[in-house]
Amino acid sequence: MGNNTETSTYDVVVIGGGPVGENAADYAIRGSDRTAVIIEHELVGGECSYWACMPSKGLLGPGAALAAAHALPGARERQSAPLPEPSAVLERRDTITGARDDTSQVDWARGAGIEVIRGHGRIVGEREVSVGDRRIHAREAVVVATGSTASIPPVAGLREALPWTSRDATNLVDIPQRIVVLGGGVVACEAATWLLDLGVREVTMVVRGHRLLPKNEPFVGEMVAEALTERGADIRFGTQFDSVHRPEVADTGYGHLHGGPAQVTLSGSGEVLEVDEILVAAGRAPATTDLGLGSIGAEESGPLRTDDHMIVPGHPWLYAVGDANGRVALTHMGKYQARVAGDVIAARAEGRNLDSPRYSAFADHSAVPQVVFTRPEVAVVGLTEQQARDSGIDVTVADMDLAVAGTYLLDPGYSGHAKLVIDRTRDVVVGATFVGAGTAELVHSATVAVVGEVTLDRLWHAVPSYPTVSEIWLRLLESLR
Repeated sequence: MGNNTETSTYDVVVIGGGPVGENAADYAIRGSDRTAVIIEHELVGGECSYWACMPSKGLLGPGAALAAAHALPGARERQSAPLPEPSAVLERRDTITGARDDTSQVDWARGAGIEVIRGHGRIVGEREVSVGDRRIHAREAVVVATGSTASIPPVAGLREALPWTSRDATNLVDIPQRIVVLGGGVVACEAATWLLDLGVREVTMVVRGHRLLPKNEPFVGEMVAEALTERGADIRFGTQFDSVHRPEVADTGYGHLHGGPAQVTLSGSGEVLEVDEILVAAGRAPATTDLGLGSIGAEESGPLRTDDHMIVPGHPWLYAVGDANGRVALTHMGKYQARVAGDVIAARAEGRNLDSPRYSAFADHSAVPQVVFTRPEVAVVGLTEQQARDSGIDVTVADMDLAVAGTYLLDPGYSGHAKLVIDRTRDVVVGATFVGAGTAELVHSATVAVVGEVTLDRLWHAVPSYPTVSEIWLRLLESLR
């Protein structure tokens, strides 16, 4: 560092200003005189606010609302069109993301006593971070909350074609007539859903495996695939891109077509798809490659592994939360980890012990909830049946179609399915999966049951309100009597 280097000291230095970093900083200093700073090279509010959860659900909402109305006689007759109005959907999306203006997020941080520094943070030594010519010292902790970036597979011509990633799909401005989606996970399935809602004529999904959403129970992918196919998606299982050729390429910015038509050759068959755009939804990698981790003897790339206090072993001052640690790539779980990390930092700063469960992120291991906002919705928590068996659990299951009075009242033709995975030895639920409209609001009750290790005998007394979709809990429990 040169002689003109400006040095600042804070109790807590957070690299990454998404919701995960914000939570870590807030919990570490709230109600104290400790100081914190967030270093962010893009937008405060992070991926979730501008490029992921918020805009994606915003894009999916109008189509879901129309589908719900279409299911009910009386509402259906008042519908003037089967699909949402694209310009209004995109305008609402821009309202949700604040047109990628993070002023309000910065104002929140500063109102919470957290300073914000614009720039790329890099670790340069123990408790030391650089941002340009500034050097920042952390008295208590450095927290890495840098998130992840979209992965582009090493396919000939793919990177050169400047394909869309999730950031483009959620911030789309130009609506392509023909698009190929590489991948069969959450981003691919949700994007295919809203692209069909927006009137894309040809949506082709190229999936290396043989089912969608493969980390879930098998019926999940089957039901989502069936629904997407019925709406016009062409799903190609068991194949991948062999090569991509795009003669005219243009870096036109998020959500604009990145050039002229592209030719995508599929492996095996050699079939060539001509499309207006390519969406790569083939996974994400921790954003740790330019973080200076080598300066402390850590790997320069890949996940920054932690213990359940979110501390990087061997570096008691260093924490990693969210996608950067490779544990669970979900915003709500990253925020959970950040709350744990913030509480641990505060407890250690005040000389308190870490015996309480609140200082340990144990939910990461067996109680992770997730909702996929496809149609039908997918809501899951904990272990699948196969995962439970692989863990050596003595498993029994409750498995049935989701058909109760509450579902009929939502849609006379309602289609859904539910499954509980039970540890027979302990008589507790270790996993739950619900597929169907309105199931997103079921998953938290299942999460409470899994985390609380509530026995089935006790769950019998959690009486579901009638007539709601949650009555499926009663039917599942009855099947186990």
